[in-house]
Amino acid sequence: MSLSAVLFGVWLLLSGHYTPILLGLGVISTLFAVAIALRMDVVDHEGHPLHLGLRILGYLPWLMFQILRANLDVARRVLGPTLAISPRMFRVRATQRTDLGRVIFANSITLTPGTVSVELEGSEILVHALTADAANDLREGTMNRLVVGVEGHE
Repeated sequence: MSLSAVLFGVWLLLSGHYTPILLGLGVISTLFAVAIALRMDVVDHEGHPLHLGLRILGYLPWLMFQILRANLDVARRVLGPTLAISPRMFRVRATQRTDLGRVIFANSITLTPGTVSVELEGSEILVHALTADAANDLREGTMNRLVVGVEGHE
């Protein structure tokens, strides 16, 4: 259902015509494209994660704040050569129950400057951190817990 809505919305924006015949053709072409996608088995539950609902909207402001905070920290370290940079690799446990939850967690780590998810294997993520502080923030587990909350399995 969400694929149909997105495809029709894009068709509507690109078309720019709102006459009944063209709207009807848009609906038909959208349904045809969705039927082909379903037959090819390329549509799945995680491809359109509407089941996350409003929980993801509560997580995004927190993530944006963390990205801003980490950006400022990295900029300070780059511009101020006296601040220590101590790169390290470590593993952090992902307690999410689904693949989508683990991917959201790994991507959140990578979006935060100073940390990069290098490998996601099972329920562990190999992380490269620019500083000990960045590593400690991840080990503390706040981001992990919040993503579990987004997933809906608290």
